[in-house]
Amino acid sequence: MSTETSPEPDPAPEADARRCGWIAIVGRPNVGKSTLLNALVGQKVSITSNKAQTTRHRIHGIRTVGSTQFVFIDTPGFQTRHAAALNRTLNRTVQGVLADVDLVLFVVEAGRFGLDDAKVLSLLAAAGADAPPVVLVANKLDAVHRRAELAPWLKGMQERHPFAEYVPLSARRDADVQRLLGILEPYLPQQDWFYDEDALTDRSERFLASEIVREKLFRLTGDELPYTSTVVIDSFQEEGELRRIAASIVVERDAHKGMVIGDRGAMLKRIGTEARQELERLTGGKVFLELWVKVRSGWADDEEHLRSYGYE
Repeated sequence: MSTETSPEPDPAPEADARRCGWIAIVGRPNVGKSTLLNALVGQKVSITSNKAQTTRHRIHGIRTVGSTQFVFIDTPGFQTRHAAALNRTLNRTVQGVLADVDLVLFVVEAGRFGLDDAKVLSLLAAAGADAPPVVLVANKLDAVHRRAELAPWLKGMQERHPFAEYVPLSARRDADVQRLLGILEPYLPQQDWFYDEDALTDRSERFLASEIVREKLFRLTGDELPYTSTVVIDSFQEEGELRRIAASIVVERDAHKGMVIGDRGAMLKRIGTEARQELERLTGGKVFLELWVKVRSGWADDEEHLRSYGYE
């Protein structure tokens, strides 16, 4: 009979040796902010798609490494082209985040800087002397075919803003993500952690369920369905490892309802199947998911509807 014992787990670092801070991830739509957040956390906590404004809420992603806890805030892509109430609400979310963080990650596509990027950068510059440090994250480095062309581009970016760091990377490469975490760590204040060591997000399963359905909706309908569609959870019941979820997909027109339902209900069934499968992977249990499609004309430009659907 063996007398060997398992080694004791490493004790949690003392509170006075810990670092913890808020890090905002900002940028124009479709630069890969949510993909970067998921990579930094090490698990999917924010949905992704090619449709602009996929992220609509302030989402906290949490990663604890050694004595440091990083609390990342994924923000909606700052919208400059549409003035609907939905977009005004999303932009207020971005601006509100910037006042309360220790560090900002300004995400752009490596080698590109357009008018929409410049408008987001102007928000950071407007914060003045009290603004937190800003790290330039040049994402999608894997899409740059000639790396030598990045040097003059980076030089031009240095002239645009006094960035604290310049980090070209691909959010899909783990080595790049680990390097970024190491760069960010010294910028966080020495203080106790805000969350438990194993926490990944501050959002509930109910919220994540609505987001996952919305992700499948956008991914499967592509550009046919306008971005002014949302998902509302009508009921969420937990019975041990079983979740019973009823949700409504809200669109603005009857024609959009037809797109979501599809021929003989095929599209709606596919959205539900893919969402249910991902929810089962997320929760580790069985999920029963019912989906309905409702038409609410003009909801995206109605402040009362926005509040009732959970927009800040």
